[in-house]
Amino acid sequence: MNMKKLKKLKLSPPLNFKLRKPDLNKINRQKVINALEKNPTKYRKILEKANEPQYLYWTKFKYKIRDDVLSPEELWYLVRQFRNISATESLIKAENSDNFKWLRLPSTEEYLHSVDMMAGGQLLPYPNILSQSNQQTFISRGIIEEAIASSQLEGAHTTRAAARKMIIEKRSPRNASERMILNNYKAINAIEENYKNQELSLDLLFELHRILTRDTINKTEQNRLRENSDEIVVQGEIDQEQFITHLPPSENFVREEIKRLIDYANDQMGQKFTHPITKAIFLHFWIGYLHPFTDGNGRLARALFYWYLLKKGYWTFMFLPISTVIKKSPSQYALAYIYSEQDNLDITYFYDFHIRKVLQAVEDFKIYLGSKIKENQEVDKIISKKVTLNERQKQLVHYFISDPNPSTTVSSHSTLNNISRQTAAKDLKVMEADKLLYAKREGKYVRYYPAKTLLGLWGERK
Repeated sequence: MNMKKLKKLKLSPPLNFKLRKPDLNKINRQKVINALEKNPTKYRKILEKANEPQYLYWTKFKYKIRDDVLSPEELWYLVRQFRNISATESLIKAENSDNFKWLRLPSTEEYLHSVDMMAGGQLLPYPNILSQSNQQTFISRGIIEEAIASSQLEGAHTTRAAARKMIIEKRSPRNASERMILNNYKAINAIEENYKNQELSLDLLFELHRILTRDTINKTEQNRLRENSDEIVVQGEIDQEQFITHLPPSENFVREEIKRLIDYANDQMGQKFTHPITKAIFLHFWIGYLHPFTDGNGRLARALFYWYLLKKGYWTFMFLPISTVIKKSPSQYALAYIYSEQDNLDITYFYDFHIRKVLQAVEDFKIYLGSKIKENQEVDKIISKKVTLNERQKQLVHYFISDPNPSTTVSSHSTLNNISRQTAAKDLKVMEADKLLYAKREGKYVRYYPAKTLLGLWGERK
């Protein structure tokens, strides 16, 4: 979803997007009650199908669930009544002063338990993978991938490969898209290294926003909240047509609610316990709804999701670039916001979407981890009798024997593995001494390439 300033649009602004929904005031309520009383088991199952395995909105519900007694509209009335009665109010307020609410689905406990088990170490079941060094490599990879995908969600136009190379080689950004990605990378790094131990404050929000938007917006739009005169709207493409999908609330409302958001994030509202995953998702949504700045709100919302989880000890989330999963279904992401705002302030739509993406990110990481283990085992078979390598060096060997144009530097090896330059230089010098790499000065950099010895060993293996 992109933010636009209406005053800068040359053409007429697009229409506001409104969800299609039936008029429930026309429903014969007594007919619905009679059907429910006559066959409660059947309609209980229909209610369950409306909520899981996917939390359906009307436009999908009317095609997926049918009944021989009640019409789709009457069934939807039943679903909406059940959801309203069963929902719990969140602390997130809409501009009309009503609270967003959510439904704790039967699968909620199962999903949260799965995430807790992952955070407790199930994600890294192999002792050699649990080393501090390897964890830093996974964290670095996660931060890089999250920075790229989160920026691409906001319109950054560059390939993953080019962006990744820019970050690990510490090259200066060449355009606004690369600058956005680099800013995002620095912001998530700052959260992981420093901000995770700090309480949230307006100053910290301003600081994160400055990092995220450096050299991408006017400085007059930093260090302040959005004002009505900024005329910000959120636009998005739905069914190949541009719409205004969100009109952010007024500046007065934002100024009041951002204080509540900060108190909520710092657990200072006296609220009952809310699972950290749930709370992080709500913070993500809350920033997106308030849109407190002129630009960078989506990136800030996703960064704040990580900040809260790291603050609560969920450090393995740094392995999981959630935005890479969200980026595969951007329309669903946008609709999760729209459904939540326009369908009776039901934030369950957003929560359900987000928790499923978290679980998908966990599964994706497990696949990635399995591939890295397999790659290192292949390297062991090739050269274990010749030299002894650490896990970082094994990954470097695999890169050298699988990439068509491989090379590395101390700087890129350091960034990629989240290690000091001294440690990175030692890794490469050892491999050079073992005749696996050779060094070549190129301008002010020393670049390392695979040596004939390494290529020869790989050739013997094949």
